Parts: sequence; structure tokens; C-alpha cells
Amino acid sequence: MGAAFMKFCCCCCCAGDEEDEDEKQPLVPQDPLEYFNREVQKRRDEETNLWSEPGDPSHSEREDDRTLYSLLQARNKTRMGSTGYRRLSVDIEAMRDTRREVRDKWKIILENLGFTAEADSLLNVSAGASLDRMRNAPAARDLLHTLHTETSVFCNREPPPERYLFILDRLLYLDIAEDFLAKAKRFYPPRDDSDEDPTGLGINLPLLLARVEAMNGAGRGDEADSAGSDRS
Repeated sequence: MGAAFMKFCCCCCCAGDEEDEDEKQPLVPQDPLEYFNREVQKRRDEETNLWSEPGDPSHSEREDDRTLYSLLQARNKTRMGSTGYRRLSVDIEAMRDTRREVRDKWKIILENLGFTAEADSLLNVSAGASLDRMRNAPAARDLLHTLHTETSVFCNREPPPERYLFILDRLLYLDIAEDFLAKAKRFYPPRDDSDEDPTGLGINLPLLLARVEAMNGAGRGDEADSAGSDRS
């Protein structure tokens, strides 16, 4: 019995030591504000770079993704404030505006369906999204094709961004996908062939790529010209 008692006491002491160690581990970092600011910035970075293919670590599977990625890389190598930097910034914002315009259309439809508080979370797709985790991928793909061909939810005739597959999969799970499609057809009917593409994204992609290549080849000269004009 004495041996058993000693074993029980030893276990209690060890458990107490473990609890003390657990108590010493902080639940949050020493500076909670810094932690939350870092998390908010991470979410903003994900939303700023709305890559069409969430599962693509290189962010370059689609043509528009390759273009945006090239523009961002070129701007990182260009002196801030130079003429080249400003040109690249305009092109980058134009592409991001196009993506935000599409996202805003989806948000309007979701809010009209009564999902005002949940719209942002439903539309958020992180880089960790995986097709393997989708509940109904075939139905989501069919709906995406219908939205692309029978509405003007998307801004051009290029294949729609794959990130919206994940969103449609969520809407199917919530049993509101058909209602969403009906609203999309009502709010954003297909444009006539004579209608102009308001973004011109499909036409401008080769131009943007050519501009990036030209700036990579003559970036230093452009910066020198800009510096000279600033001094004058």
C-alpha cells in the first residue's frame, strides 16, 4: 500500500508540475494588439491578391494571374515614385478593380438574399482552399458555367475564376445556390455581343505583359529619366 501511495503522490506532483508549466505558457502573445494587427494584415493581403486559382502556390496558372503576378514583381524591382512605378501601380489597380467589381456583384446578390452579415465570410477564399474539401464540386462547376454564360456577373469572356467554385459549393450546402442563380439572372442579364467590355481586361492582357517586359529591359533608363525630370 505504501508503494501505491507513493506512486499516487508522485503522479500528483508530476501533474502539478505539468499544470504549472501550462500556466506559464501565455494564451496570447505579450502584445495582443501586435498579434491582431498581424492577423488583420494577413487577411488583407489575401483579399488584396484575389488569385483566381486558390490552390496554385505560384499564382500563375491563369493568364490574368500571370499578368498580375508579373506586374507585382516588376513593381517590386522599380524605384518607388518613378514614372515606371506609377504606371505599374495604375495597371495593378485596374486589374484589382476588375476583380473587386465581380466580388461586389456577388456581395449585392447575397445581401439581397438576406445574407448581409454573412456575405463577406461567404466570399472569402484563402490560398489554402482545396478542391478535395468541396462537398459538391460537379454541381458547383455546372453553376459556375451557367453564371458565366447566362449572366454578366463576370466582367469578360475569359473562363471565370476558380475561386468562385468554392463559394458556390458553400451556397449549395446552404441550399441557396438556385436562388442565387435566379437573382444573378435578374440583376445581371447577359450583355449583347455589341456591348463593349467595360474593363477591356481580355484585350489589355498582352499589352500589359508587353509593358512589363519593356520595363524590365529599360527600367533603369526610365528611372534615370524620371530622376532627371524631378531635379529639373
